This record gives sequence, C-alpha cells and structure tokens, in this order.
Amino acid sequence: MDASLSAGGARDLPVMLQALDGHVPRRTPVWMMRQAGRYLPEYRAVREKAGDFLTLCYTPDHAVEVTLQPIRRFGFDAAILFSDILVVPHALGCPLTFEAGEGPRLVPVRNGAELAALRDELDPGKIGRVLETVARVRAALPVETALLGFCGAPWTVATYIVAGRGTPDQAPARLAALTDPVFFTALIDRLVETSARYLVGQLKAGADAVQIFDSWAGVLDPESFRRWSIAPVRRIVEMVRAEVPGARIIAFPKGATLSGLTELVQATGVEGVGLDWTADRRATRLALGARCALQGNLDPLALIAGGAALDASIDALLADFRGAAHVFNLGHGIRPETPIAHVEQMIARIRGGG
Repeated sequence: MDASLSAGGARDLPVMLQALDGHVPRRTPVWMMRQAGRYLPEYRAVREKAGDFLTLCYTPDHAVEVTLQPIRRFGFDAAILFSDILVVPHALGCPLTFEAGEGPRLVPVRNGAELAALRDELDPGKIGRVLETVARVRAALPVETALLGFCGAPWTVATYIVAGRGTPDQAPARLAALTDPVFFTALIDRLVETSARYLVGQLKAGADAVQIFDSWAGVLDPESFRRWSIAPVRRIVEMVRAEVPGARIIAFPKGATLSGLTELVQATGVEGVGLDWTADRRATRLALGARCALQGNLDPLALIAGGAALDASIDALLADFRGAAHVFNLGHGIRPETPIAHVEQMIARIRGGG
C-alpha cells in the first residue's frame, strides 16, 4: 500500500478514507483516540449537565455535541462516535455503572447459567439512541471529515464481563478461558454476533469506517491471541462485510507483537491497523505497509510533555511513515491532563511538515 494516490474519485475522498483505501493521502490525516474527553472544558460542561456517563452516551443531544467538539476546536480529519465499548454488554442486560475515579463496574458473568440469563440480541432502545447519534453527527460534519464508529473486540469486552471491572492482567478472563472453555467460547460467540450487528448498524447510519478496540490483547500468549483475539475479529469482519460490502475496518490490538499484528492483518483483511506507542514503526511498515494503512503511534506522554520533545517525536514518526498509507494518531487514548495547547502544537506540526 505504499502507493501514490491514483487519479479520479479517490482524490475527492476525505484524507482519512484515502489512507484506509490504500493510498498515500494528499496530506497526513490526524485524529486521536478519546479526542472527545475530559481534557476539554466544553466536554466537562456537557458531562456535568448529563449527570452521569451512561446518560451522556445514551442521550443523542449530548453525545452529538461532545463528538463534534474536538472537530470544531481542532479540525481533526475524523470524528469518532462518543460512546463506550461496554455499551454492548449493557445492551445485552449486564448491569453497568461508572464510578468516579474507579472506572466501569458490571455484575460479573462467570458461567453458562449467568450467560443464558442475558439477552440474545442487543436492546434496541439503547442501541437505537447510539445509532441516532451516528446519523446526526454524520449530517453535521463537514464533508471532508470522516466519521468513525467502533466497538470493543470480543476478548476485551469479555474481560470486563467476567471480572466485572478492569484488572491489571485480566486474570479472571484468562482463567475462565482455561477452566471453562465451553462457557468462555459461548460468551465470545455472543459478543461476535452482537458486535458485528452493532457495527453494521453504525455503518448503515452513516459511519465511514469502524474501529475494533482490543485494548487487552497484549495480555494473551500467541496461541490465545490467535484463538481469542484474531479469530473473533476475523468473524466480525466477515459478518460486517456480508451486510456492508466494502466496509472499511481498523483493528487496534493494543500490546500485540509484530508477528501478532501480521497474523491478524493476514487473517482478517482489515484496511487499517492501530499501533500502540511501543510498536517498532520501521519494522511494522516493512511487514505491513503493503497490506494495510498504519495508524499511530505517538506516545500520549509526549503530548503531555509538549515543547521540543513533542516536536521531535512527531518529526520522527512522520519520517518513518512518509510515503505510506498512514493515519497519525496516539498510541492509546489522550490523557485527561493533556494541555490543549499541546494538541494545537501537534496539529500545527503535522500539517506543517506532514
């Protein structure tokens, strides 16, 4: 995919989509994971008005507003739907709360009987409000700005369902996969099917592409990564494309090794792969640059540092990916303490030298 932009309609696509379609964009597209978030005062104001995080996610007026805020302020090349990966288990009937300073809390599901008590299909009331947000955001965005939908990968969502919360190494889910593989396989299957339908709904509502977040892929050994990360994502991609031919899909398996990334891209055929900040950019480009777009991978702490350190990090990143189908992003989500001025510095540097 290290190829120049072909003539014709591709030049008229948003630069984000040019990259996902395998072209070297006319300029480097940029967006940030968690770009609508607590580092923005306007987000904090809407969050306070909503009262709680789930109300913010499920109220289209609020969710549309916070999705658009970073586009208005910074002019990113893609907006990403404001929601959460745990909307899927919540819509399956898992009680969910978000505790201030503690993160999400679910009632754990740890065996087949508890899994059987959940819904087979996503609650249309909850999901319908999310899809309304997608449609309204797409209608409000400038034509040059792509809209991204997303879901959590089955492995990562399952880790929260089994443990009822995030844990340092996701031992509860890893243990469940070892001691009760029948239950764990059934849980993954449920998440594959419902996540695929959820992404199809987002694409049909107006999303230009979708990203599958596997935030806990890095805790898996190679064989477990194939079974619980690659295989479910491959099935989601197949199911989505059966309903939406040509759907653009990005995978982000945080913490995956280069060999794991290579296997995932080969098995799934995704258009883009997200790289965390530990990834070897040159090796990854050599291995995958001809197969898919590469997204990433600025260390979020470099964005906090700002100044000369940020400029140097950006320059090195752009140099490593120059001439490739590349989407500039962080190697994980932006942190709440990030100064807005540093985001402005980042965008100016990319657009001045990218």
